[in-house]
Amino acid sequence: MIDYITGTVTELNPACVVVECNGIGYSINISLNTYTALDKAVTCKILIHESIREDAHLLYGFATAGERDLFRQLITVSGVGAGTARMMLSSVTPSDLREAIITGDTAILKAIKGIGLKTAQRIIVDLKDKIGKHAGSGEILAFSDNTAREEALSALVMLGFARSSATKVIDNILRENRKLQVEEIVRKALKLL
Repeated sequence: MIDYITGTVTELNPACVVVECNGIGYSINISLNTYTALDKAVTCKILIHESIREDAHLLYGFATAGERDLFRQLITVSGVGAGTARMMLSSVTPSDLREAIITGDTAILKAIKGIGLKTAQRIIVDLKDKIGKHAGSGEILAFSDNTAREEALSALVMLGFARSSATKVIDNILRENRKLQVEEIVRKALKLL
């Protein structure tokens, strides 16, 4: 599997980017969010999701790991293919899309071309718990970049702490300061567990 491609941007339009790497031009499908991030870029590192079908080998590219993760979660939902997921990420920013799923806002999802009420409800039911966690106070936590959170949680679980208690402690730490690095989150969590 290709994880990312680094190279020269030879062609860029709102739906596709061509990245030349070692003499090979890779045509990569992108969302409008990634198009905006790549605008005026001469070189880039683009994160890849491969879709290998009987009739095609397609590459989908993302400027951030968070957008790629959201895309991968969306395509796990029955009735949401790669094209629909890309359309969703082109219509709404990844953070707004996460918030709509977490809060159960079907109106935002239905406003996206190709998404009806049943599909919007299915997306919310399937992904609500995966994308955000409800805190005990009723506050909804939606971290725009879950990488540090997930790495810290993984480290604590490997150290022998229960996943559920580690998750609660990390969420409390990140509620106070969302910009902490993995090491800082783990140190603070170790003092509280």
